[in-house]
Amino acid sequence: MGKTISSCLLPALISCFYLQLQFGTASDTIRTSESIKDPEFIISQGGVFRLGFFSFANSTNRYVGILYNQIPVQTVVWVANRNRPLKVSSGILTISDDGNLVVLNGKAEILWSTNVTNLIPNATTAQLLDSGNLVLNNGDNGGSSSLWESFQHPSNAFLQTMKLGVDLKTGRKVRTRSWKGPDDPSDGNFSLGLEPFNIPEGVIRNNNQIYFRTGPWNGHIYIGLKDMNTVYLDGFYVVADDEGKNYYETYEYSNKSMLIYYELDYEGRFVGRNWDAGTGDWINSYLILQTDCDFYGKCGAFGICDRTKRPICSCSKGFKPRNAEEWIRGNWSSGCFRTTPLQCQRDNNNGSGGAGQSDDGFLKLKTMKVPAFPDQSSIIKGECKDQCMKNCSCVAYAYDAGIGCMLWSGDLIDVQKFPTRGVDLYIRLSSSELDKGKSTKVIAITTVIAGIVVITISALFLWCGMAKQRGRNKRHKQIKHKSYSENVGGSSIGVKLKQLPLFNFEQLATATNNFHPAKKLGQGGFGPVYKGTLDDGKEIAVKRLSKASGQGLEEFMNEVVVISKLQHRNLVRLFGCCVEAEEKMLVYEFLPNKSLDAFLFDPVKQRLLDWRKRFNIIEGISRGLLYLHRDSRLRIIHRDLKASNVLLDQDLNPKISDFGMARIFEGDENQANTKRVVGTYGYMSPEYAMLGQFSEKSDVFSYGVLLLEIVSGRRNTSFYNNKDDLSLLGYAWKLWREGNIWGLVDKVIAESKSDSNNEKEIWRCIHVGLLCVQEYTKDRPTISTIISMLNSEISDLNTPKQPAFTQAPLISHDVEDKGSFNDVTLTNLDGR
Repeated sequence: MGKTISSCLLPALISCFYLQLQFGTASDTIRTSESIKDPEFIISQGGVFRLGFFSFANSTNRYVGILYNQIPVQTVVWVANRNRPLKVSSGILTISDDGNLVVLNGKAEILWSTNVTNLIPNATTAQLLDSGNLVLNNGDNGGSSSLWESFQHPSNAFLQTMKLGVDLKTGRKVRTRSWKGPDDPSDGNFSLGLEPFNIPEGVIRNNNQIYFRTGPWNGHIYIGLKDMNTVYLDGFYVVADDEGKNYYETYEYSNKSMLIYYELDYEGRFVGRNWDAGTGDWINSYLILQTDCDFYGKCGAFGICDRTKRPICSCSKGFKPRNAEEWIRGNWSSGCFRTTPLQCQRDNNNGSGGAGQSDDGFLKLKTMKVPAFPDQSSIIKGECKDQCMKNCSCVAYAYDAGIGCMLWSGDLIDVQKFPTRGVDLYIRLSSSELDKGKSTKVIAITTVIAGIVVITISALFLWCGMAKQRGRNKRHKQIKHKSYSENVGGSSIGVKLKQLPLFNFEQLATATNNFHPAKKLGQGGFGPVYKGTLDDGKEIAVKRLSKASGQGLEEFMNEVVVISKLQHRNLVRLFGCCVEAEEKMLVYEFLPNKSLDAFLFDPVKQRLLDWRKRFNIIEGISRGLLYLHRDSRLRIIHRDLKASNVLLDQDLNPKISDFGMARIFEGDENQANTKRVVGTYGYMSPEYAMLGQFSEKSDVFSYGVLLLEIVSGRRNTSFYNNKDDLSLLGYAWKLWREGNIWGLVDKVIAESKSDSNNEKEIWRCIHVGLLCVQEYTKDRPTISTIISMLNSEISDLNTPKQPAFTQAPLISHDVEDKGSFNDVTLTNLDGR
């Protein structure tokens, strides 16, 4: 469905007008005595759709299909001969002698047919409606007695008023089926339709195996789609007949001016496509499969998927991984098993009956996507628990006002934790599992009561101890301030303590639950990073210096001083720091997405980075660097710019982080030397790696490497040990010289025809990237010039010279660290 091929607006409109004059017909109907020969077509009465012959940009095959007629981008919504294309332009679409609509090749062989039996010869017509539905009628009656409809045999498009469903009486199913590839409309692996189950659900299947499900329909929404609401999906509904034998889902928007449809793409994603007249292109929105948790059964039986945690899969209370070794390796498909049998099961095994009389209870899990295959009960909410408890095979229940009680027996599959909304799920557990929490409460209460006596006796001693502690805290703060002043005040930075935002150790320990492992976001060269919540509810990321990191107070204070003076939307924000005794910590804003490398180099998540998002990231990094180099009060050289040091906020906007190695330039200073070269292989400029010289141009070199990584979707280090012994820079240079620069582009972008409209912009980014990684500093542009180039303010770009480091590097010990010396990047980070 919805295949787009880019073209300029004016030539496309002229071409469309010319074709309509030459090949089109005013009729929207094909009659027995008529036919359409390639490249002719017919147009629906309102001019919305056309039916005729077409080809894709990267293919010479000819197809018969239905396309949008009034927009300049070729958009296909249905293909007749999808599995049997024409090889030459000799096709004919006509009504055959038996009354069927058929596609013939030049030899009059039938490549496709409506294949309806018992038709009356010479009495049928085929009409294209403004809905996009092609109808085979019994005469010229506008479809009042339709014999066949394309809406009942869809390709991969889900159009308004189309009905996807199943007739249980006849077994007939109407589903969309994905294409095999972007230019190959033959049957792909994925299908989308409505599954009745016990409660209707929308399901995507991959080779007949469930790939994704929406959760049950409650009369207004699918409760398993966390972002679905009736306002967003205006006019979307599910219908079941009175006998519950015929189900279908459909939609029709009340806003007729809005041009939108849905597509099941060749990778199994369900995409909403909205026409934007301003940009002259379709805007895609991915409605499902946005996270790993959306894939059906990701965590196996009784496993719970939570995209906000790492690992994303966990076992519910009372359950353990069935295969602990695989679970640790990240393979959760074997799921979890119950550690303590239910009381009712033990009673039944002992022959004592007792089902419904057990001491089993229920554990409440809030805001969940409910498991697959629930049984429905019309009883009221308060009786769900009782009904489940009476049946020993019932292992869970939930309630939704539009559905009623939902009950589960057997394994619980495809359970997901939602951040908001969702349904409360109650899982049946043995009383001994539930009593563990109760026992803890009893012990706590007993301890408190017993402690009253002790507290009363020792009150005087405690008061004295608190007074002494206050005195020690006061002296400790004085010592800490003195330590700051002595270590920093005399340095070249010359920053006074009173200018720095301070946190105390106790405050951060409380915020992170005493640095609990569950709060740990990741681990870098600096040390661990923890998620915390302050008393006012503000979320923070606490970077705690490891004693083994080798970083001293100077580097630590350098990052504090540098970033505390910088305020920019594309720089990570520092809230403060803590230095007490041997503890050194930085407190940052918490960002809900991972660092750029976690998206860019992940085969699943990189799909979320279309070209517009990538270019926005490129621009954001550019603006952040411009601020550091030119616009801030201090001129800052970052010295460790790389994908893992670019964090992403909730909207995937970039923020440059990790200023532990940054250096401040004074006055007219343009270059500095260091005897201590620290950084990351593949990003360091040649003059810095070899001579210890750094300047704005060394940051520009790192930026160029990063730009090429963003465009290609490949790490610079991924080229080590390749057969040509080339680095990413060498590979890009090789393609540039061969005139095949498009071969560098990430296939996610290259295969998206919506992104092909941006081909010039992509080419310009690669050109700029190659200019940035030239060997000599004088040849590299400044960041301000780079921004002008990217925005096409400079149209005539210099020809790049051969980059430095075109060969994959031999690992040497001359550089202090393979990664950053202050490597605070967390490639396994959830957010900071």
